[in-house]
Amino acid sequence: MIHIPRAPDQIAADRARYEAHQKKGLEAAPKSLPSPSPVPAPALDPARVIGTEAIAPGWYWTTRLLKGEALRIAPVDTTSTVALAVWSAADPTERLNLPDTVKVQWTTELGRGRVLFSDMGRVLLSITEDSSGAHDALTGGSTPATNARYGDPRLRNTRENMVLAAAKVGLDRRDIPALLSLFAPVRVDAAGRFAWNPALLSGRDWVELRAEMDVLIALSTAPHPLDPNPAYAPRPMIATRLAALPVGADDICRAATPEAVRGFENNARA
Repeated sequence: MIHIPRAPDQIAADRARYEAHQKKGLEAAPKSLPSPSPVPAPALDPARVIGTEAIAPGWYWTTRLLKGEALRIAPVDTTSTVALAVWSAADPTERLNLPDTVKVQWTTELGRGRVLFSDMGRVLLSITEDSSGAHDALTGGSTPATNARYGDPRLRNTRENMVLAAAKVGLDRRDIPALLSLFAPVRVDAAGRFAWNPALLSGRDWVELRAEMDVLIALSTAPHPLDPNPAYAPRPMIATRLAALPVGADDICRAATPEAVRGFENNARA
């Protein structure tokens, strides 16, 4: 590719157009999203429970959600990071796209009322319940290299878990998207460095994700690479598949931003 230098006035004009677009997007965004979900999580209606899985510490799990169904993810005892990958069940080449998810909603803070976009501009999942907002869309999951600090190569990591999880649903390592780390309180400090802020978690945090199309989901409970705990200490987490409930026209996830509205319009056209 040949690099064509741009004049300073061209760069300034492009920057001005971007800032005007950003301002328009932020002005159209909701002035306030719903409050965080209560802690502890309310009891489930047994009539809605389709199935429950206890995911062992450092392990992985896969499931399929039908459109409208939800997945509640909650701790057995203490909250631990859960890495999430998502694909369209109808066509797994359509998958979670975190850059677009962050970009079109003008925030890296993905919590209650936000949605997760695919690389086709459609909505895969809505975050209908969330007690913390402490989720990491920037740094990805652990690898053999980041696990080296624990001194035991047998310990499981997110990358290898996701390769195995992808194979379980008929996919390949090339199909694995950038991962969203739930319950990973990563923030960016004043110097632009990633920082771990445990004060954002209560130890009893939970999230519910509603499927906006039929989806394949993979979860991994291996520790986050920025978790400062010197010991390898993931905790078991519970994933509960829930039957669909009616969704109102004023649902905050569907109406929070113009971009979310367009995403759901794309879903409807598919």
